[in-house]
Amino acid sequence: MTAQTLARLAGLLADSTRASFCLALLDGRAWTSGELAKHAGVGKSTASEHLSLLVDGGLLSEERQGRHRYVRLASPETAHLIEELVSYADGPPAASVTSLREATAMAALARARTCYDHLAGRFGVTLLGALESQRLIERNRGLSLSDAGREWFASLGISLEPAGRRPLVRDCLDWTERRPHLAGLAGAALCGRFFELDWIERIGTGRAIRVTAAGQRGLEAALGMNLPS
Repeated sequence: MTAQTLARLAGLLADSTRASFCLALLDGRAWTSGELAKHAGVGKSTASEHLSLLVDGGLLSEERQGRHRYVRLASPETAHLIEELVSYADGPPAASVTSLREATAMAALARARTCYDHLAGRFGVTLLGALESQRLIERNRGLSLSDAGREWFASLGISLEPAGRRPLVRDCLDWTERRPHLAGLAGAALCGRFFELDWIERIGTGRAIRVTAAGQRGLEAALGMNLPS
């Protein structure tokens, strides 16, 4: 990568509107340009201009259906980049909270949320800790999945098959806990399976999630995790 390329990438995220779009898209879903415009508090034409820059720069991918323009983060690697940058930002996001509603939303995000397609927040960090304590995931020279871990994933109905260049397991620095949570193929598969089992559910339309009663029972049985109600 040349210095010019790096500067161009940094420039794409050096605008608060574009940064707001990328943060919203960390929920892993596709948003319309109108939804992102409303989220960022800008006009639709302004949003469209910013989205074109992000798409042309390779950070977002787009799909058009009729008159709607849907965009999402270009890849899991892009999501990892955004989350890493947030974790290195100067000071926790809570410092800018100005209302009870914002404080409540921020507390929910810190407690449990999705980070693109895997689990984050205090819940995600605790989950990785439980997997390591059970020696399902090992940390020698980086993270690796043990034989017992493969069997455990299989017991949940998860078959982990390599796909592309994405690593099987990888830790991702959590921007609220400042400790790692589980990413990679295994992290994404676990998040998807927990939704299928109704162990977790979304709170509203954002990234925040909650562990259901079924999830509390399932996680305690599967990993010995004793989560507060």
